[in-house]
Parts: sequence; structure tokens; C-alpha cells
Amino acid sequence: MDKDSFRAICLKRLEKASKTGAYKKDKIVLDFLYRLIRRAKAKRIMLYLPLGTEVNINPLINRLRREKKDLYVPFMEGESFRLVKYRLPLERKRFGIKEPKDSKQYKKKQIDLAIVPIVGSDHTLRRVGFGKGMYDRFYEKEIKNINKTVFVARQWCYSKKEVTDHYDVKADSIITPQYILF
Repeated sequence: MDKDSFRAICLKRLEKASKTGAYKKDKIVLDFLYRLIRRAKAKRIMLYLPLGTEVNINPLINRLRREKKDLYVPFMEGESFRLVKYRLPLERKRFGIKEPKDSKQYKKKQIDLAIVPIVGSDHTLRRVGFGKGMYDRFYEKEIKNINKTVFVARQWCYSKKEVTDHYDVKADSIITPQYILF
């Protein structure tokens, strides 16, 4: 099986998982994520703004904002993205992704914890995403500034066969309702 075939299978599983019990599944993931953030004593956190099949991390974002954590989210630029400080209001941009207004506030600070959505993974713990390569290009430039990467998904989709490439982002931890690797 190649990466594209695996991605297609995983996307179908994610769509199905998102139709039933999404709130409960997301809550399980968010509880473990929050524990991980506390255990890591993370202050500067990279997050994502969720799409329909991704874990809805908005309640976690709200909680972390109340705790005065420094939150950063992707701001799309061409084939990749850069990080900007999370702030309201959000605007819907390319691919239906919400983003804060452009900001030059992020100054190559060390990110304690990066939370990254996945479609699936293989035994190497590398990411299979939506196929645009944006996280791969971002990580290629910024990996030295990211202490720990956590993959999250609403449905665990795993291949025993290696389907990822050497340049795909690798996880330190994976959290799904069905599978947790700290």
C-alpha cells in the first residue's frame, strides 16, 4: 500500500468517526493533551485551528488562554506556513481554515509543545496528513525550535507497513481516543 491509498482509507475512517460521538472522542483526547501540557510545563504551545474531521481543540485553546499560555497557530504563506500568535477575531482563509489576522509577533522562540493533527501514521511514527505537505515544509525549517511534537486524531489509523517518507514529520507522542503513546 502506498501513502495515497493509505490516506484515502484513513480519511474515510475519520469522516465516519466524526459523524458519531465526536464530542466524547474529542474530550478524551483533550483531557490527555491537557495532562501532557501540564506535565511538560509547556508555556509556548503551537496549535492548529480545527477542520471538521480534526479533533476540536477549541475548548483547550480557551482553557490555555485563561492560563496565560503563549499560543501560536499556522498562518498560511504559499506552500507552507509560519506561526502567528493566536488572537481573535479569526477569519476563514484558504482550504476553509480559520486564521488570526496577519501578525509579525512570533520571533523564532522555542516552542515547548507542538500539537499537530494527523490523518494517520505508520510504525515509524511519521505523519500522514491531508497531502499538501505544509507541516513537512514548516518542520524542515523550524524543527530546531520545537521541543516536542504531539500528533492528535479523532480516529487512530495506523499502518504496520512503512508508507511515509523520510521527510514526513515525526511524533514524540500520539493521542487518539483508541491509542495513546506518551
